[in-house]
Amino acid sequence: MNTNGVHAPTGRLIAAFAAVYIIWGSTYLAIRFAIETMPPFMMAGIRFLVAGVLILGWAKLRGMERPTRDQWKSALLIGTLLLMGGNGAVVYAEQTVPSGIAALLVAVTPCWMVLIDWLRPGGPRPTLAIVFGLLLGLGGVALLLGPESLLGGGRVDPLGTLVLMVGCLCWSSGSIYSRHANVPRSPMVGTGMQMVCGGSVLVLASALTGEFARVDPAAFSVKSVLAFLYLIVFGAIIGYSAYIWLLRASTPARVSTYAYVNPVVAVLLGWLLAGEALTLRMLIAALVILGAVALITLSRQRTRAPGTASRASPATGSGVRMAAEEA
Repeated sequence: MNTNGVHAPTGRLIAAFAAVYIIWGSTYLAIRFAIETMPPFMMAGIRFLVAGVLILGWAKLRGMERPTRDQWKSALLIGTLLLMGGNGAVVYAEQTVPSGIAALLVAVTPCWMVLIDWLRPGGPRPTLAIVFGLLLGLGGVALLLGPESLLGGGRVDPLGTLVLMVGCLCWSSGSIYSRHANVPRSPMVGTGMQMVCGGSVLVLASALTGEFARVDPAAFSVKSVLAFLYLIVFGAIIGYSAYIWLLRASTPARVSTYAYVNPVVAVLLGWLLAGEALTLRMLIAALVILGAVALITLSRQRTRAPGTASRASPATGSGVRMAAEEA
């Protein structure tokens, strides 16, 4: 198979797509398990610090370019928006919001990206199809926040939902900023830098919110520790490496399908492994939100000029995708 000029074995393509689909979809449940006995900001901060150091260490062994001071400044801003704002919102909200619903709410990120991209100076005006997709996505969120008795399913915690929406705005802002920021040519180096910077800010947030004073390592459960290690090794390192490889070995349209699959995987795993409710309200909201994401994504692909290249970025966004946030 020859895609984007790269001859990729079919088996390797399948394995990479499986990693991006399943691993990133599973990170929402892993976050829930990790924060059962570990402080959320501390867990996320150390996770990204460790992953970032390992990625930069690997890149250095391969002769990475030396980042400039301006590139570190960009990495700090991007890492803060994506990891502190985006992933930090997920780990905080999952204290009250089920992991599957958190994944569905994060799936509306393309809606916010359209708005922010439009509002910036010189930003592209959205088409009618994109506006409809935006309204559809917000309608899916409203459905999850509706009255308790709506469609026979409980409503989502409003505060947790608000935090996730703010996180989506941060993630979208960081993603759009990263397109024009001074970043290293190597996506691996840029991601490692963003993880180190974002992880450091998360650790600082942990200290400022008093998590360090309350932490009790003896109380960490085996399940939480294993979930934490899973997030570092599989979510941050293996999943990201598979994504970066796919950007070269496949087409952007195919790679972007992870945005539709991850929430479905998260909902199913939350239901199967954590006993999270799978209600009619959730199923309809999932169809509405994912339909909106598909409409926006396909419309933007059609309106993009032939032959132009976009600066692909995980998570979605700019060199890091933790499924979203994340994850």
